[in-house]
Amino acid sequence: MLGPHGPAAASGVPQNQNPAVGPFQCDSVPYCRCPPPGSEIAALKGTADLTATATCSSIDKRCGEHGPLGLYVSNIPRSLDKALSEGSAGRYQQTLTMRLGLSDCPAFSSSSGSNSPPGGDQWTAQLLSSPECPKHAAEGLMIRQQSRSSASCIQIGEAIPPNHASPGVTVGDLPPDITDWNKYHVKEWVLTLKDVDVSTAEMLFDQDIHGSSLLLLEKSDLTGMGVKLGPAKLIIHARDEWSNVKRVEPTCSTNQLAGKSTKPYPFGRYHDAFRYVKGSILDVPESGTLDLIEPCHEFKGFYNTPDEAKMNKFISEVLRFAAACMNSRTNGTIHFGIGDKPDFVHGEVLGVAIDDKEEYITKLKSAIDENFEHKHKDAAQKCIKPPRFVEVLNRNETSSNEFVIEVDIEPKFAICEENIYQTYNTKKAKKKNKETESQPSKIFYIRDGGSSRNLLAITMEYKQFIDQMPQLSQLRKNAEEKHSETIKSTTQGSRLTHMITGGTLSLDKSHFERYIIVTNKSHPSLFENLRFLVEFEPTAVLDFDPESAEHGLLSYFDEQTTVSPHLPAKYKIMEGVKETAIKLELPKNTSWVFCNGGIDNEEPSDINQWFIDKGASVRDVISFLCRKDVLPNKRFLVIFLLLSTVREKMDPLVETFSMFLQELKNTGQILCLCDNENAFTSWKDLIEARCGVNISGRCIYELSFAEVNGTILSLWSENRRAIRFLPCGGESKVPLEKKFERSLNALEVLCVNQCEGGNEDRVAIEENFYKGGNVSWWNFHFSEQPGSTPFIKRDKFDYIMNTVIPELCSLTKACVLLNLLHVPGCGGTTLAKHVLWALRDKFRCAVLRTKSDFADVADQVIKLVIYTYDEKTPRIPVLLMMDDFDDMEKVYDLQQVIEKECTEKNIQSAKVILLNCMRSDSSEVTEPTPNTVSIGNNLSDKELELFQVKLKEIEKTHRNFETFYGFMFMKENFKKEYVEGVVQNTLKNFSMGQKNAQLFAVLVLLKVYCRGSSLSMTLCLDVLDQPQPVCGGVKIDDVFGEFSSFIYSCWDQDKVKYIAVKITYSVIAKHCLEELIKTHNVTKAKLTNFLLTTDQLYEFTQGRDNLLQDVHNILVKRFPSSKEFSKFSPLIQQVAKETPGQEEMVLENASKRFQNDAVVFQLLARYYYLKKKDFCVAKDWARKAKDLSEDNSYIADTLAQVFKHDLKNEISNCREELISPEKLLICLKTAQSAMEAFQLTQNLAKRESLQRLNCRTNNSPFNTSGCLGEIQVGVMVTDLLGKTPVFSPDAVRHDIMSEVLSGNITIESTKKMDPQCSENREYYNILRKFENMLSNLKKTMKWNFDYLDKMYVNLGSITGVKNNREQVAQNEISRCFETYTKVFCKIASEDLLKKNNFNLELHQARQFLEKEKADTYSGILDCLAKEISTETIEEIAKQYNFICQSKHKPKTTEKIHMIYANVVLGCIKPESDVMSYQDLLHVLSEVLSKTHQENEYFSLLFIAVVLLWPSPEHQVCSKLGTYISQLQTSYYEQMKEVYNGKCPIIHFLLGKGSDYESLVQIKTIQRCITGAEEQFASLWGNGQIWKNEKVRDLLQRVKGHVVHKRILVDTSILDLRLEVIPLFQSQISGLWKGSKVSFFIGFSMRGPLALDIEKL
Repeated sequence: MLGPHGPAAASGVPQNQNPAVGPFQCDSVPYCRCPPPGSEIAALKGTADLTATATCSSIDKRCGEHGPLGLYVSNIPRSLDKALSEGSAGRYQQTLTMRLGLSDCPAFSSSSGSNSPPGGDQWTAQLLSSPECPKHAAEGLMIRQQSRSSASCIQIGEAIPPNHASPGVTVGDLPPDITDWNKYHVKEWVLTLKDVDVSTAEMLFDQDIHGSSLLLLEKSDLTGMGVKLGPAKLIIHARDEWSNVKRVEPTCSTNQLAGKSTKPYPFGRYHDAFRYVKGSILDVPESGTLDLIEPCHEFKGFYNTPDEAKMNKFISEVLRFAAACMNSRTNGTIHFGIGDKPDFVHGEVLGVAIDDKEEYITKLKSAIDENFEHKHKDAAQKCIKPPRFVEVLNRNETSSNEFVIEVDIEPKFAICEENIYQTYNTKKAKKKNKETESQPSKIFYIRDGGSSRNLLAITMEYKQFIDQMPQLSQLRKNAEEKHSETIKSTTQGSRLTHMITGGTLSLDKSHFERYIIVTNKSHPSLFENLRFLVEFEPTAVLDFDPESAEHGLLSYFDEQTTVSPHLPAKYKIMEGVKETAIKLELPKNTSWVFCNGGIDNEEPSDINQWFIDKGASVRDVISFLCRKDVLPNKRFLVIFLLLSTVREKMDPLVETFSMFLQELKNTGQILCLCDNENAFTSWKDLIEARCGVNISGRCIYELSFAEVNGTILSLWSENRRAIRFLPCGGESKVPLEKKFERSLNALEVLCVNQCEGGNEDRVAIEENFYKGGNVSWWNFHFSEQPGSTPFIKRDKFDYIMNTVIPELCSLTKACVLLNLLHVPGCGGTTLAKHVLWALRDKFRCAVLRTKSDFADVADQVIKLVIYTYDEKTPRIPVLLMMDDFDDMEKVYDLQQVIEKECTEKNIQSAKVILLNCMRSDSSEVTEPTPNTVSIGNNLSDKELELFQVKLKEIEKTHRNFETFYGFMFMKENFKKEYVEGVVQNTLKNFSMGQKNAQLFAVLVLLKVYCRGSSLSMTLCLDVLDQPQPVCGGVKIDDVFGEFSSFIYSCWDQDKVKYIAVKITYSVIAKHCLEELIKTHNVTKAKLTNFLLTTDQLYEFTQGRDNLLQDVHNILVKRFPSSKEFSKFSPLIQQVAKETPGQEEMVLENASKRFQNDAVVFQLLARYYYLKKKDFCVAKDWARKAKDLSEDNSYIADTLAQVFKHDLKNEISNCREELISPEKLLICLKTAQSAMEAFQLTQNLAKRESLQRLNCRTNNSPFNTSGCLGEIQVGVMVTDLLGKTPVFSPDAVRHDIMSEVLSGNITIESTKKMDPQCSENREYYNILRKFENMLSNLKKTMKWNFDYLDKMYVNLGSITGVKNNREQVAQNEISRCFETYTKVFCKIASEDLLKKNNFNLELHQARQFLEKEKADTYSGILDCLAKEISTETIEEIAKQYNFICQSKHKPKTTEKIHMIYANVVLGCIKPESDVMSYQDLLHVLSEVLSKTHQENEYFSLLFIAVVLLWPSPEHQVCSKLGTYISQLQTSYYEQMKEVYNGKCPIIHFLLGKGSDYESLVQIKTIQRCITGAEEQFASLWGNGQIWKNEKVRDLLQRVKGHVVHKRILVDTSILDLRLEVIPLFQSQISGLWKGSKVSFFIGFSMRGPLALDIEKL
């Protein structure tokens, strides 16, 4: 029923009677009736749908507006009497009968009472007890007419069975779903309940009871807030009845399709991040005056208005509404693009397409001036605000390109005072076929309910209103004063500070290491207040705005920092976690996840469809981010940033919150930010309904985003917020943009104002450093503060600063290298950083963070070089420090890549100095070279004195200075006894049974064998079962106890940055490891097995991948020496030495830990064939490795090595003088398998090398193991055959073997010549099976020797120094070649050769050349570099001159080699009996005139370019330019398999002499340099050698001009173009075409090269 004051009472119906009518019931339970087909009306539910049938209204005693049926209707006039005049009642009867489907019902008929006024008949419904309408009797419906005198409106009710009776009435505009009710809806609903008074409704209203919270209320909650028991039970019962009926409602209800309710745009605001969603329902009705401050509302659909009439319609409606609000002194908002009944749900957001917003603004302004009285124009302009265009979104959060136009009216007392506002109404009339404008009439509008009414025509009412204006104005003034007295008082600023930092109150020291942002639709007006997000550098942003990239949050972020956009599907782990993180660029950039489409052609989903379409993939994102090995457990914060109000229970953000809650188990790592209470309340209720948790304590909503932004930014130190500066030359500086700095993620940039304004903990930072931790920039900064002693300068500091650096800057090469070699623990890294700190205002300084992607590093270095230089002409160098490279070749590779980058970017005068801080295994200090400085572990007296002074300062500021072992170790001058004493004392209570001791032992082992190793702090806490602290950091003392003095914490990076712990110094770790073995019997084997078998160390936690890589390295990484290449890692070798046999268990455990690792399986194969000699097991492991990595030449080589060593073992085990046939068969089978395996290795190596040519940053050299392996097997076969009776023991038999292996004699021929063939029949039978391999053995070996010689002789490293691996390989080649020469180059049976009609002398000459490796051009050129006697070279030239006599019919190749031999001899000893230069040119001309094979033509072109180079003594060859071009082309064709990562060796340089003396060999240059080979390599590598006066006096400097990337040499012949290639392309980068340069010329197989290029 409607309650005691409602229409039921007014109608005279007894209160205990339940009036009823068919499809409606006047209680709180709506009932649906579907209308008859063809009625053209929708099904009606509750009373809200009756709005369509009503055009007038009345007001009940509660000020609720009702239609003529007595039902709550929001948008009908108040004056019922006027509305029901002139037959309106009859029209209502007709309308109702049609709408209720009762037009054919005889019971539904009207009759006027005798006392009723015209049109005053009223209709009510009662229970049917008479059979007037059998059709509707079953429905319990009867309509009767009663006199109007008994009621002023129509009543409708329905008979309800007793068990469904409900004590309330539905309110017309209540959303059907309780969860969509706001507190106003709840209040209105409570007011409709019988026996529940107004105070109870107000009580719920004051407690902010919304629909979601209403569903959660218990009876005790109500009584607890002061509601009496009776009303409390009624409220709970009515709520349950509503909910139950809703669950069984028929699906034909139109309101089920209505959108969710939404708040109107905040009154008086224009730049809020607020948008409407199409189809949503404004949760405010059209209304009249409320409290004067709360705006009244009026809706205009604006959908049927023709375009040409829209502007007039807009202006007339706004002016009428505005005048009414101003006269009624109430705030108001008129909305255009909001639908109304009957076509739409009341308040439904439709939107309006707008072409020109400015037109609405300007025309409204003009209309105000035209329609208001002149004296009130200014007031009207001030009260009527400009139109606001609120964007309308589609349900999938995309833009609809439509708007709701809103105009706010604010009649402030100070503006309106007691004035009244009349407007003009201009009407047009036709007179005498002529349009004339009549005099404008005045209109006086007021707000009357949900509409505006003109009072001017009603004199009495108008006069009364005018008389009451002073009181109304005073009410307005009072309302404004009351509203202004509300001052916001909040403590949420301090709550935000606590929650965002985890209790540390400083973001510089925040408990949270990483941040994840979850956000929805943004608005550009918010961006200026979201800078704090950029400063967070979030790991990931889960963005539900599909238009974020175009004009949303991503577009703002992209201007400020670097991001990597992804769809959620990218987060699904299809391979390793680390690989997934790398693909997402997670360590580098913020991962921006489009959770509702918007990129890669993925369409966004509607709210109701999102969970099905995209929910699973977003769950993958959340699961990935919450893994312990991705983000630090309990050390990251998820921030839900609600930029738009979340109103629907199916909103993706609600489900996303639930997903995070499931992963994190509680809300302690979740923070919600919104900027208004409505958004908070809606969010809180939705989360409580979905997840059952109250998140009020984790929400900030009383602060605006501007306040949130300011609060969070203030939590960073001044240093973090300050602008950072880079030097720019001439003492000028340039700001370093944060986005640019963050894009340099491979570099840590050191700025001029580094550390200024910081508030770091000085004591903690210094303690960490003095204990042995890495030096930080803060240490240098603190030492410069007043009262501090200066940072200790090492002796080499001034030498580097004043000598080395200036010399490197003077070089023309773009990228130069300075090596700082140091003994671990002696302060090498600290010295390097000290140099950077001292030069930060002169150089652009940076530290290399990553060693993986050199292309990316080079790109970032060059960006830093040219930053802010528009002309690409940088004025100051970049000083890049690299630390802990363990392979010098990698350093050279990086140098080469940076050189290439400078060239490709065409940067002029670029200068990059690589400061390579590398550990040295030797404790002895070597003599400095121009690019190498070394420091050892022996301090000078001056340095010791400085340490003593520093100690006095430390004693004053630090209480526990005795544990500063890093500092004390150096102060004690690295005394071994000191370290041993400290280690023994610290480890005296060590027990491997304690978990902290286990962790310490693991750290020690890793530190000894893997320099940069660490364990994540999270892992340590997990192992120790220590919980992560709720706030603040973790103290190392609490984790490691008595061992903590040897451990320090630092940042490390895997997928993301994390806190790690390390052992301070390698020397301390070594002594700890020795002490563990000696005193506590913890062997390396035991410790390694513990490391490999303890699963807890590898569970999902941060740093897991780094730990796995470190463990992998200590097992498999080998280090070459100058003598041999070690077969096992140092750890495995020392385990085998310390506890023989235990290494096998270690390797088995390694195979279990790395179950699918080809390198580990390769290691096991190597162990079994080298140590255990178990070749069957070795083959199994090798094949497993090969199956895992089929295309890897190094893995394939392992199986070949197994066969080779099996063969070697079989031969060595044959102790008899002669080998048995059975053993011979086994060995030859093994040899053939080895040959085939090595050939496969070669093929894979060539394929790999060709693939590397497409990757400019892969400088990996050619894998020569296949070639060398074939040679080694060939040597073994010759040894093997020497043990057979067929080829032993006399010299003749040896020579026969040589002929057989050369393919000159068949096995069958040999058998026929053998007088003991019958005895050796079995051997011959076996040999015939392998005849193909044997007859090609010499050819195979010779091809491999020549192939390797061609590579090693013509190609080298940039520095000119061979690496250790190559040196070991070349030593082995030399050993094998000695055996080869004994077999194939030794003539012992001259009679045998004479019988075959050999020219013995000619044959011996050729064998001599082959023996001396002079039968190839590479071997002859190698004589320039090898230590070979002049007599031998003279003999080589002599033999070639003999062979090339015409009577001997020499081959073309031999003539070419003769030229080489004479050139080499002429360079080394010009005065010897060498062919004259002119004769040599004649021979060269003769050879050039013939046709050649490609390989011989390559060598011919090189020597032709050398000899034909223009000189004053000889005529210039016109074809020289062609020869140079052909040589360059031939080089790439002939050397393409092997030149990757190599630099062509310069065999000759152009000198100042003539003929042979014009060719200067490299050895001659070396003699000008005093010092070892390393000194020469250093000068050559950095280009400093060309500054040496002795060198310059030897060489001829020529001139030319730049053309693209080449230089054309100036010659005396006008049309002769001699093209030379710069050795370092960077030396001509940025030079204009035609720029004049001078340079030296070097001759290489790649062509002539320009050296030491100087611009003229």
